[in-house]
Amino acid sequence: MSNSVPSAWEDVSLGEYAHIKARIGWRGLSSSEYTDTGAYLVAGTHIKGAKIDWDDCDHIDEFRYAESPEIQLKECDVVISKDGTIGRLGYVENLPGPATINGTMMLIRPGEAFFSKFIYFYLQGDNFQKVIKEKVSGSSVPHIFQRDMVTLKVPVPPLPEQKKIAAILSSVDDVIEKTRAQIEKLKDLKTGMMQELLTKGIGPDGAPHTAFKDSPLGRIPEGWSVAALESLLADVDYPMRSGPFGSSLLKSELVQDGIPYLGIDNVHVEKFEDKFRRFVSEEKFNELRRYEVKANDVMVTIMGTVGRCCVVPGSIGRALSSKHVWTMTFDPELYVPELVCWQINYADWVQDQFKAESQGGVMDSISSKTLRGLLLPLPPIVEQRKIALAHSKISKTLAQKADKLSAVQSLKKALMQDLLTGKVRVKVS
Repeated sequence: MSNSVPSAWEDVSLGEYAHIKARIGWRGLSSSEYTDTGAYLVAGTHIKGAKIDWDDCDHIDEFRYAESPEIQLKECDVVISKDGTIGRLGYVENLPGPATINGTMMLIRPGEAFFSKFIYFYLQGDNFQKVIKEKVSGSSVPHIFQRDMVTLKVPVPPLPEQKKIAAILSSVDDVIEKTRAQIEKLKDLKTGMMQELLTKGIGPDGAPHTAFKDSPLGRIPEGWSVAALESLLADVDYPMRSGPFGSSLLKSELVQDGIPYLGIDNVHVEKFEDKFRRFVSEEKFNELRRYEVKANDVMVTIMGTVGRCCVVPGSIGRALSSKHVWTMTFDPELYVPELVCWQINYADWVQDQFKAESQGGVMDSISSKTLRGLLLPLPPIVEQRKIALAHSKISKTLAQKADKLSAVQSLKKALMQDLLTGKVRVKVS
């Protein structure tokens, strides 16, 4: 027995006390055999959080289901993806009917010595996740073999303690799932709200406008116009710029500490990432000051995932723009930067204009010409600020929910490290 677990616990091989089965191939089953009804066929993509999305599953006929009884699912089974994105875990509950797993999955059915939800959580813990990481890093085609699970050592508390640990972690999971659902609803609400505000606006009474006119972007309120992005830039030197460096020069110019040199890793959808990895010296910054990034500038990625856009926060200090992003300074009396950012990230009329300039409808870069000529709806600046305020309020609520989710996930990780190793014991009445 391992000295790292309490004396009341026992180190066992998972296969000693669990039914573990996977199918090699599927006896010639092809997607053309999937049916609209019948037994549910579970794959890794159908696992959403802890749950299996039964509505998203494919189906197979009764013959295909019956030919492999060893992988027919039962309530409280644990399933894990063994190919592709390996290690994705699902827990079977509220089974809607006959169900089985496809060739990328493995079934784990704990016996009487195990409480199945405890095993489900143990496989999420650090010990097993290290096995997954080794598989991923050690092979170009990662795969979990059945023998990996059969021989896996699991420290097992007495059954009442297993149940108590699982109950604690399940309660945390419930909070995580509810918070995720709230975030998804808020995202949908925000998208719908912004589409509404940027097409119908906010009238003097706080309600949408009722009088509309035709425009190159479709129907817009009577009091609005349409403007090219270039006409909304500030009257400053270099209101639109990207950095000067080539990759070889970049390496030679970087220093260990200094003024941040920003790239695509700093620019995300509506989020500026302020973790800096590259720096230039004070001397180099002064030499290249025309590429300086300032608070409230709008940055757009033009390499990698093209078209991500965010507003630079007021805390930026001094920084330089790389050649992998466009950095734009807008006239604050003409356009609110957050609205430009939102439209580049989401608005259909912006994406349509980008695609019209791309090859084959695939956007692999954004030229300065495309950005300068980008047409945007132009509400009066007072109305823009009202729209931006509504955007800010719902964005703040979303950020608070995201912070809560992160905190609860951190709590779960800490609890798993303590409870699944016996470092902290639970009281069982």
